[in-house]
Amino acid sequence: MHQVSLLKRLAAFALMAGLAGAAMAQDAVKVGLILPMTGPFASTGKQIEAAVKLYMQRNGASVAGKKIEVILKDDGGVADTTRRLAQELVVNDKVQFLAGFGLTPLALATAPIATQGKVPMIVMAAATSIITEQSPFIVRTSFTLPQVAIGIADWAAKNKIRKVVSLVSDYGPGIDAENAFKGRFTAAGGQMAAELRVPLANPDFAPFLQRVRDAAPDAVFVFVPSGVGASFAKQFVERGLDKSGIRLIGTGDVTDDDILNRMGDVTLGVITSHHYSAAHPSAVNRAFVDAFTKAAQMRPNFMAVGGYDGMHLIYKSLEATKGATGGEALLAAMKGMSWESPRGPVSIDPQTRDIIQNVYIRKVEKSGDQLYNVEFDTIPMVKDPVKAAKP
Repeated sequence: MHQVSLLKRLAAFALMAGLAGAAMAQDAVKVGLILPMTGPFASTGKQIEAAVKLYMQRNGASVAGKKIEVILKDDGGVADTTRRLAQELVVNDKVQFLAGFGLTPLALATAPIATQGKVPMIVMAAATSIITEQSPFIVRTSFTLPQVAIGIADWAAKNKIRKVVSLVSDYGPGIDAENAFKGRFTAAGGQMAAELRVPLANPDFAPFLQRVRDAAPDAVFVFVPSGVGASFAKQFVERGLDKSGIRLIGTGDVTDDDILNRMGDVTLGVITSHHYSAAHPSAVNRAFVDAFTKAAQMRPNFMAVGGYDGMHLIYKSLEATKGATGGEALLAAMKGMSWESPRGPVSIDPQTRDIIQNVYIRKVEKSGDQLYNVEFDTIPMVKDPVKAAKP
């Protein structure tokens, strides 16, 4: 009898342990975070990873009774790797969210997996306009290039810049930036003297900068991805364009906060339009910059704020569903959501699932021994203009 009783007790204990394990598994919400932690775009990955960690540090590691578990994967900036990792995260790890995506090709590679798995995909970086149209499960917390490019086009047209050469990285966001700038600038009476596209991989700007110099425009409009601005600035100086009288303008990627001090005084006076600067003068941003700098030992850039707000969206959508993790319910909770970000007021466009946000016109200035993008004008609550123009 004693042996039978003991066996029954052991079986009951095993069953309880199994149920407890299953309950714990159900109580964990897994976020598959895919970022380029190595390779030429590693600065993007490091900024976003640091921001995700900071958000969890400041807001706790559980939401609506569910523990948040972030599974970080390094795709090295290679789309085939991103696709494979996303597939493994959905099928093997059973993640409830996919997040990250440092470049457009990486986001596009993952879109079908988000659709098939009905897994919300939070794009924290990639900025080509078309991305959210590739899956009904994509929501973006970064920006689109057209969204920020129209601001600098308007500024140029109003500030006696009549003739411009555009110089952009030759992939989706660069072409978006070129088209948005050109459309807005020429509509205001400006002239495009040339449109130059530089290879994304291992760019050599020198021959393109020589063509800029030969065209003798009033300004060169530049888009390069986050982290590439330093090599552009170095070659800009080497070709003597800093002393040529040709103004340098662009989207904020070129004067990225993460590398601005390394770019040096050549950037002083450069005018850009963008949605975030570490110098944004709000109490929310000052607290964010202080906490980020202490935790990560670097200045946050626009990639960091995309990652931070992406985690905010994940947390708040789980709060809204009371911890339920069905993809469609989470998407419904995200649409139309609004909050005060370190960048300013933001909301998720319920139609396009893109972020609506302020775009700022900024000038590089020196404060002590530090360079900052100092905002001097605001274009409030800008939608992606490409999608806004569609019927």
